[in-house]
Amino acid sequence: MLINDIRAARAGARGVFVCALVVCPVLAAWGQEDAAKAEEPQPSTTTDPPPKAEQPQPSNQADQGAKTAEPRPSTVDQAPKAAQPRQTAAKEHQSPDTEVIGHYETGVGTTDSASAGTVTYRRIDSTPQLRPGEVLQLVPGMAVTQHSGDGKANQYFLRGYNLDHGTDFAIWVDGMPVNLPTHGHGQGYADINFMIPELIQGMDFVKGPYYASEGDFSTVGAAHIRYWDVLPENIALATIGTDNYWRALAAASPKLGEGHLTIAAEAKGYDGPWVVPQELEAYKGVLRYAQGDTANGFSVGLMGYKATWNSTDQIPQYAVDNGYIPRFGAIDPTDGGETERYSLNFNGRKMFGNAQAAVDAYIIRYKLDLWSNFTYFLDNPVQGDQFQQSDDRTVYGIIPTFTWGNKLGKADMVNTIGLQARYDDISKVALYSTQGRQIWDTTREDSVKQLSVGLYAQNASQWNSWFRTLLGLRYDDYHFDVNSSVPENSGTKDASIWSPKASLIFGPWYKTEYFINGGYGFHSNDARGTTITVEPKDPTVPVPSVDPLVRTKGGELGLRTEIIPNLQSSLALWTLTQDSELLFVGDAGTTEPSRPSRRQGIEWINYYRPLPWLFIDAELALTKARFSDDDPAGDYIPGAPNAVATLAVTVENIRKWFGMFQVRYIGERPLIEDNSVRADSSTITNARIGYAFTPKIRLQLDVFNLFNVATNDISYYYESFVPGVIPAPENAVHFHPAESRQFRLTFVYNF
Repeated sequence: MLINDIRAARAGARGVFVCALVVCPVLAAWGQEDAAKAEEPQPSTTTDPPPKAEQPQPSNQADQGAKTAEPRPSTVDQAPKAAQPRQTAAKEHQSPDTEVIGHYETGVGTTDSASAGTVTYRRIDSTPQLRPGEVLQLVPGMAVTQHSGDGKANQYFLRGYNLDHGTDFAIWVDGMPVNLPTHGHGQGYADINFMIPELIQGMDFVKGPYYASEGDFSTVGAAHIRYWDVLPENIALATIGTDNYWRALAAASPKLGEGHLTIAAEAKGYDGPWVVPQELEAYKGVLRYAQGDTANGFSVGLMGYKATWNSTDQIPQYAVDNGYIPRFGAIDPTDGGETERYSLNFNGRKMFGNAQAAVDAYIIRYKLDLWSNFTYFLDNPVQGDQFQQSDDRTVYGIIPTFTWGNKLGKADMVNTIGLQARYDDISKVALYSTQGRQIWDTTREDSVKQLSVGLYAQNASQWNSWFRTLLGLRYDDYHFDVNSSVPENSGTKDASIWSPKASLIFGPWYKTEYFINGGYGFHSNDARGTTITVEPKDPTVPVPSVDPLVRTKGGELGLRTEIIPNLQSSLALWTLTQDSELLFVGDAGTTEPSRPSRRQGIEWINYYRPLPWLFIDAELALTKARFSDDDPAGDYIPGAPNAVATLAVTVENIRKWFGMFQVRYIGERPLIEDNSVRADSSTITNARIGYAFTPKIRLQLDVFNLFNVATNDISYYYESFVPGVIPAPENAVHFHPAESRQFRLTFVYNF
C-alpha cells in the first residue's frame, strides 16, 4: 500500500506544483468559513503572526530578553515528539503574558547543555538564504558552502569537522532522517534541497554525543527541522534575480474536518555566474494533514522533489593562474547531476494518564545520478577521469517511544524508552567511468541491504531547585548484506555498540546555570567497506576490510546566563575524540582507514534584543583539530577550519521597513597534514531590505556577497593533470569559488 502511494507521488513534483498554484487559494477560501477567528496577522518578517485556531504552541519558547523563572522538571504532557532531541529535564517557564517568539529558544532552563537550543521560524524567515541548505547555518557555529552544483548536498563545517556532505551531523526533517548510509557519493550524504524553508516552524539542534535519542551520524551534533501543522499565514511568493534566478511558491493550510491540510508547491531555476550555465531546475511538492495538539494528535505527510543541474566542480589553481580558464570556468563542462526524492510519513502521539506514547513512521524513495571529474586527465589521458556515482534506494523506518513521569522521593522524573528501526533497501549503489556522461566502464555495482536497530532509555530528573540530571543508555545493532559485481567483495557483516550518556545541570543562580555533559557515540562505515577483500579496479590486489562501527567520545563544560537584561549568552568548552575516521572513498570504490583524532574548542553565543524592533545575534566558535597518533606526515587534519563566526543584525517594523545585515566568517584551515599548504579565510556578507505595503503584501530585496568578495567556498590539495596547461601531473590547490554578488527581488502575498 505504501509502495503504491509512493509510486503515485512519482507522477511528478512538477504536476503537484502546477496543481497547487491553482488549488491553494481555492482551498484557503473554502476553509475560511470553518477557521477560528484570529487577529489579522502581520508579515512574518516584521511582527509575530498569531497561529491559527487549533495550532498548538511550540514548547520551550524563550524570547530574547524575556524574563525567566526558575526552571521546573518536565512533565509528560510537555514531552517532545519521539524523533526530536528535546527530551530534557528542563521545562517551559514563561508566563502567559511573556512574548515568546524571538530568534532562538536558548533561555535559562530550556535545554540540558549550553550548546543546544531551537532556531525559531522568526529567525529563519528574516534571514537571506542563497540555498535551502543554508537554513542549517543558523545552528550556532555551523558554516554551509557548496563545491559543486546547487542540486547536490551542501558542504558542512562544524566543531573542526569538514563534514563533507553530512558524515557526522545528523539531519531530520518532519521526523524523517536525511543522512544516507552506504551512499554512492559518500557515507552519511545529507541533501536537504527538498525542504521548503517557508514551511519550517522551528529547528531543534544539539551538539555532542550526550543524548540517548541521537544515534548514527550525530557525533558532532544533530538538527531536527519541524514543519508547521498549520501555517501561520497562507503564502504566495515570486522571486527573480541575477543570473536567471527565479522561484515561485504557493502554500496554504485550509481547515479540513477536525484538522488542517497543508498543501505547498515550489519551482525554481538558476544558471549562476558559471561559464557553463548551471541550468538548475527544481520542483517540490508537499501535502500534509495534521490534527490535534502536542499531547494527542497526528500528522500524515507526502513530499516530492526532483532536480537536474550542470555543475562546475572545484578547479585547479594552476589553470586559473595561467589564464586557461576564469575563476568561474570549468575543466569538464559535462559534469552535473539529477536526483529525486519522494516520501510518505506519519507522526502520532497519544496520552495515557501521566504517560505519552508516540510513533514516527516513514518510507522514502530516493535516486541520484552524479557526474564528476576532480582529476581531469590524471588516470586516463585519452577519455578523461569523469565518473558517475549512482544511488537508487527505498528506506523504511519506524520510531516508537514511550514517556512517563514519576517521583523518587521528592525528585520529579521523566523517563523515556525508544526504538529506532531503519531498513535501507539499496537496489543499486554504483561507480562507473564515464566520458560526457556516457558509461564506458564499471568500477563496481552493488546492491545492499542494511538494517539498523537502536534501543535507548533516558531519565530526566529534577532533584531539587538547583540540580537536575539527564542520564541515558543506547544500544545499536547493524546488519550489512552486500551483493557486489566484484564477487570477492560480496558478503555479510554484523556489528553492535553500547553508548552511555550523562548530563549534570546546576542552577540557576543569578539567572545563570551550569552544565557538565559527557557521552559515548559512534559513526557507521559504508557497508561496502565492511565486506571488501580486493581492489575493485584490480581484483588481484588485496584490500583489508574495516570495522563497521567507529567509537567516538565527547565532553562539554558550559554555562548559560541571562543576568544582563535582554541578553542570552552561552559559553561552552568541548572536546571530541574519534578512534579512527574510517571512510569509504566513493570516488575510487575502495576503503581507506584514516587516523584517530581529537578536537577541542570553545563556543560563545550571544542573542541580544536591546529594543523591541532590533535583534543582534553574535556567534564565535574556535577549534583545534589534530590527529592524535604519531605520524611523520604531520598531525593537522585537512579541511578543519580553526574558526567560524557570525554576526547578524535584524531590524523589524520600522515604519513598515525591515531588514537584516549578516556577516559569516570561516577561518583558515590546513589542506595537508604538515600544514605547509593552507586555505585562506573567507568572509561573506549578505543583506536584506524590505517594505510592507500592507499587513498582507511586502517586497524585499536580498543581496548575497554584498561586497562582491573574490573568496572560495571550499579548497582541496591533491594531484591532477590538464594536458597543455601543465607539463606533468602535480599536487595543487583546487577550489570552488563563492558566487559573485547576487540580487534577488521577492514579492510576498499572504492570504
